[in-house]
Amino acid sequence: MRFKALIIAAVATLAFGVPASAHHSFAMFDNEKSMTVQGQVKEFEWTNPHSWLRVMVMDQNTGKPMLWVFELSSPARLATLGMHSNSLKPGDTVSVNFHPLKDGTRGGQFVQATLPDGKQFSGAYGNQ
Repeated sequence: MRFKALIIAAVATLAFGVPASAHHSFAMFDNEKSMTVQGQVKEFEWTNPHSWLRVMVMDQNTGKPMLWVFELSSPARLATLGMHSNSLKPGDTVSVNFHPLKDGTRGGQFVQATLPDGKQFSGAYGNQ
């Protein structure tokens, strides 16, 4: 009886503890602003709890490509929005709409990507 109760407690702890530890605040993004940059996909990381898009964008001042990093939703959420692990490939030219980071670093919360052929991918987070 004690062993059964211990097993149930362990399973409950894992079931409720993992999702709570995976969640984080979106306070670092300025959801009042939207920006768009265009560049070439360096990497599209299809991973939990959040996917990542890395894009090389030509810097207006230096004329050199600079890395921009965008946080997306989870692969499961992205799949419901029509996005897949091979939707964006290294070398693809892409226009990325996003909510910028408040600290001004290069990146933000991904909103949408548009390929040259007009195909669009949305990565919206719930109500944000």
